[in-house]
Amino acid sequence: MSSAPGAPMSWVSLLLTAWSSRAPSLLIVVMVSRDVGLRVGLEGVQTSMCSRWGSRVEEFNQGQDGDVVIGGLFNFHSQPQVINQAFIKPPFYNPCTGLEAEILKAAYAMEFAVEEINRNPLILPGVKLNYRILDDCSLHPWVLHGAFSLVGGETESCDSTAILPQSHVSGPSSAMRATLSLCTGRETLEGAQNIFTDTAHLRAAYNTYLAVYAAAHALHSLLSCPDEDSSPRDNSSSCSSPYNITQKELLEHLNKVNFTTPNGEEFFFQGADIPAAYDLVNWKTSPDGSLKLVLIGRVDGLELHLNKTSIQWTTGSSQVPNSVCSESCPAGTRRANRKGEPVCCFDCIPCTDGEVSNETGSHQCRRCPVEFWSNPGNTACIPCKVDFLSFNETIGIVLTTGAVSGVLVTTAVFVIFLCYHNTPVVRANNSELSFLLLLSLKLCFLCALVFIGRPSVWSCRLQQAAFGISFVLCVSCLQVKTIVVLAAFRSARPGAGGLMKWFGLGQQRGSVCFFTSIQVIICTIWLSLSPPIPHRDLGFQGSKVNLECAMSSVVGFAVVLGYICFLACLCLLLAFLARKLPDNFNEAKFITFSMLIFCAVWVAFVPAYISSPGKYSVAVEIFAILASSYGLLLCIFAPKCFIILLRPERNTKKQLMGR
Repeated sequence: MSSAPGAPMSWVSLLLTAWSSRAPSLLIVVMVSRDVGLRVGLEGVQTSMCSRWGSRVEEFNQGQDGDVVIGGLFNFHSQPQVINQAFIKPPFYNPCTGLEAEILKAAYAMEFAVEEINRNPLILPGVKLNYRILDDCSLHPWVLHGAFSLVGGETESCDSTAILPQSHVSGPSSAMRATLSLCTGRETLEGAQNIFTDTAHLRAAYNTYLAVYAAAHALHSLLSCPDEDSSPRDNSSSCSSPYNITQKELLEHLNKVNFTTPNGEEFFFQGADIPAAYDLVNWKTSPDGSLKLVLIGRVDGLELHLNKTSIQWTTGSSQVPNSVCSESCPAGTRRANRKGEPVCCFDCIPCTDGEVSNETGSHQCRRCPVEFWSNPGNTACIPCKVDFLSFNETIGIVLTTGAVSGVLVTTAVFVIFLCYHNTPVVRANNSELSFLLLLSLKLCFLCALVFIGRPSVWSCRLQQAAFGISFVLCVSCLQVKTIVVLAAFRSARPGAGGLMKWFGLGQQRGSVCFFTSIQVIICTIWLSLSPPIPHRDLGFQGSKVNLECAMSSVVGFAVVLGYICFLACLCLLLAFLARKLPDNFNEAKFITFSMLIFCAVWVAFVPAYISSPGKYSVAVEIFAILASSYGLLLCIFAPKCFIILLRPERNTKKQLMGR
């Protein structure tokens, strides 16, 4: 700032600087920054005796005379190549080249702001601002030289009374003047496409504009007289003269500025900073292949305004790009980081059965609750399917067919015996026991069907009772038949003629009823105290829950099965004793074969039943029932049906009595 002649000598200089981040500031007291590379410094100095050093700082522009001069240091040109200085002679620097259009726009913004303030009667009335702009080329010595030249003037020597001279050279630098000398004056900027004519992006220029206004309002507050209607405590104005300004006073008023720009933007300081206000820009590829910055949003304080649809990513699309290393894991899988690789590199591991993941990018799978299981895609838990031996599945159809076939075959034999009930083959060895044996075998085949289907309270009780009683009835008939055969041949011996009276028809019926009634009592006690009940078996985790008849009392089932085995072993022993009787009358050898098959089946049944899971244990029990029933039916009645149907000549009393 220069004073008018004869005025008091107090020097204040306002330095507006804009240089690249490579050049640190050496003469900055107060800084206001809204963008990279913009600084405003205010410094008050009193000049002292000094000598001039050869200046390479080039003056860009200067306005008309004014009361206060605002100085600006800008790096209009590119920084030259660095030269190592030997410090044995004055330093030498290569000339700067190129023109930074953005910095040029900021310089013109400074000029525009000063002229706009001078035209505004509400700011600094009676005080005229001027500006002085220098190019520092981003070199530290030039920056320092330019700053001191703005403060102390351009004279060869200076003292405390020296006045900063006002240069009357206006316009662009020498490089600009050389360019403008080629113009004819008829050129137009309409249609020109370059960074200097692009008024859509004036961030650096606008920050320069705000910095000038902040300095002007600080001066206005400092130079304004107090309001007579307000108390001194509420009024910080001092009514100072432009020629009696101190550094401290100016900094205090600068820190308190609070004004609204002509564009309606509120400006004030928060400590040493101004409220955060940022433009969010995006590099976009223009149709001609060049890159240009496009505004996509703004940050005002803590508020973010972003237009996501206008963002252009490196892929050329507005779609947010996926991870460069690994795609996001879909639902039904979990992430597994790769050892030694970045966190964005991972593998997608499918969830195991019974676990689900219903969102993308999940880090772990969640276990399904009880009686629920994962769907095929492991994305949701669904209720487990109740599994039991049904009539619709293959194994159920096979077993049902076997049971029904056994009933039909048994019925056919029953009809054959009924039609030939007067023949010697049927009447031999008590035909009544033969019909009762066929009836018990039919019940054995039918009880197998009770085990198939959905278990219920009554089906669980009925299946074990029908199984136990039917087989005891069957084995009791065979045992009585064996006893009758032994008694018949023993009574033929001398002195044993009265033996058969103890094994007449009444005794035979009574024996069968006695042996069967014991099993009935066992089943009644068992089913009354601790009957089998339907039970959902969750021991095997899977998509199915096994519904089965659980044995509440294993002892009861063991007693029922043990009693059947006891009668079978006793019958086998008696039949073995009668194996050497005459063949024509001997039915004992067929009973022996049938009991051997019966015992073999049920001995193998026990380990197979214990080791089979779920419904397959039921299938094993049904198979044992059918196998033992078919063994008895074929071994006992197949030879007799063969004689009745295919060898009728042997179905005579003479043939049966002959040797």
